[in-house]
Amino acid sequence: MQNENDVTVIGQGENTPLLGKKIKKPRTPLPKVQFGIVMFLQLAEPISSMCIYPFINQLVRELNITGGDETKVGYYAGLIESIFFATEALTVMRWSRLSDRIGRKPVILIGLSGLCVSMLAFGLSRTFWTLVISRCICGMLNGNLGVMKSMIAEMTDSTNMAQGFSLIPIVWCVGATIGAFMGGALARPHERFPETFSGTFWEQYPYFLPCAAAAAFTAGTFLLILFFLKETLPNRVVRVQKAQIRDNSRLDAECAHEGTSPHAVHSTMVPIRSLLIPSVTIPLANYGMLAFVEIALVSLKPLYYSTPTVLGGLGFSPSLIGSWIALFGIVDGTFQALFFAPIVDRLGPKRIFMISVACFIPIFMIFPVMSWHVRSSGVDWVIWVLLSCQLALTVIMDMSYGCIFMFIASSAPSKHSLGSVNGMGQTVASIARTIGPAVSTSLFAASEQHHLLGGNAVYLFLVLLTVFFVWLTSRLPGELEDRDEEVK
Repeated sequence: MQNENDVTVIGQGENTPLLGKKIKKPRTPLPKVQFGIVMFLQLAEPISSMCIYPFINQLVRELNITGGDETKVGYYAGLIESIFFATEALTVMRWSRLSDRIGRKPVILIGLSGLCVSMLAFGLSRTFWTLVISRCICGMLNGNLGVMKSMIAEMTDSTNMAQGFSLIPIVWCVGATIGAFMGGALARPHERFPETFSGTFWEQYPYFLPCAAAAAFTAGTFLLILFFLKETLPNRVVRVQKAQIRDNSRLDAECAHEGTSPHAVHSTMVPIRSLLIPSVTIPLANYGMLAFVEIALVSLKPLYYSTPTVLGGLGFSPSLIGSWIALFGIVDGTFQALFFAPIVDRLGPKRIFMISVACFIPIFMIFPVMSWHVRSSGVDWVIWVLLSCQLALTVIMDMSYGCIFMFIASSAPSKHSLGSVNGMGQTVASIARTIGPAVSTSLFAASEQHHLLGGNAVYLFLVLLTVFFVWLTSRLPGELEDRDEEVK
C-alpha cells in the first residue's frame, strides 16, 4: 500500500538509477506561531465543557431537580449535557459556511464570546431551566470546532497532516485535564477555602468559581485571537469577494487579468448536495458514530463514579472525580504527543482507527465487572486496577479522533468546500453528541431503576453498537486522498 507522502519517480532509459523507486516528500514544517495560537484556541473548548462534569450530578441533586429521587439524576444531568450539542447542531453548519465566505477569524471570535457569556450564566444558574438556557446560548453561538479544523487543514499538507491533526486530541486532553481539575478543585470554595471565599454569595452559588475561571480563560483567548491570529482562508477568495461587493466590473477586470473566469470566482460556495458523495459521507458517518459512542462514555463515567455503591457505582466525591479525569488527561495527552504521529506513519490511519474503535468494547465491559465487585467487596485495589485498565484502553481509543479528522479533511473535493465539509462533520457530531448523553445516562438510570440485566443493560447496548461501528470503519478508504493541490 503506497503512503500518500510517497512519490513514484519514473525515469527514461536504462541508466536511470531511480526508475520505479519511491521517494518521500520532505515534511513541510508547521507554522509554529500561528499553529500554536490555534491550539491555544482549542484549549478553551474542553476547559469550558469539562469543568462542569465533576459537579454536574451533585448540582442536580442540590437543586432538587429530581425531587429527591436518586435514580433520576442521570436523566436530568444527561439532558443538561446534551442541550449544548442540540443547539450547536442547528447552527454549526451555518457558521462553517459563513467562515468560507467572510473568513475563519470573525466566526471564531463570535464563538468565543458566546462561550464566555454562557459559562458565567451557568455558574449563576439556580434552576433547571436557567441551566438549560445557558447551555443553549453556548451551542447557538459556537461554531469554533468545525472552523478550527478547517484552519488546521489550510495550514497543513499531506506531509504534515498527521502531525498537525495529532495535536487536536493532545490539546483536548490538556484542556480536559485543566477543566476537570478546575471543576473539582474550585467547586464549593466556601467549604474548601473558607478564609478566601466566605460570604453568602459563594454559599448561594457554590459552582460559580470554576465557571468564572473557565470564562476568564476564554476571554483571554478572545484577545489573543483578536490581535495575533492571521486569517487562513485563501487570500485570493477573500480579496475577490470584497472586490465583488465593491464593484462587479472591477471583479471582471481582475479575473480577465489573472486568466480566470468570473463564474469560477463567484462559485466559491459549494452546494451541499454536491458533497453528498460516498467519499465524503462515509468519513462523516464514522465521525458521527465515534462522537456518539465517545460522548456516551464521557457522560457515563462521572455518573457512574458519583453513584452510591449500593446502586452499583463507586460513590466518588466531585474532587476525586475531577482528579481522576485530570489524570486521564495527563496520560492521554502524553501518549498522543509522543506516539500518535509515528504510529500512524507506520501503520496507516485506517488500521489505527479500527484498532482504536475496537477498544470501546472492553472499556464498556469493565463497568459491570466493577459494579459486581463493588457490591461484594467495596472499593478496593481491584477497582483501581480495573480503572487503570480502562484508562489505558481509553488512551488507545483516543487516537481515533486524529485519524478521523485526517479522513474528513482529505475528503473535501476542493479548498472551497473545506469549511462546508468540516461544518457537515461538526453537525453530524453535534447531533450524535446531543443524543449520546441522554441515551447513555437515561439507559443507566433505567437499568438501575428497573434492574435490567442486573443494572447492566446500558453496557450491553453500547457494546453491540460498537460492534456495528467496527464494521462501519471497514468502509473507509485504505489511503488518504492527497488534496495538496486542491486544499492548499
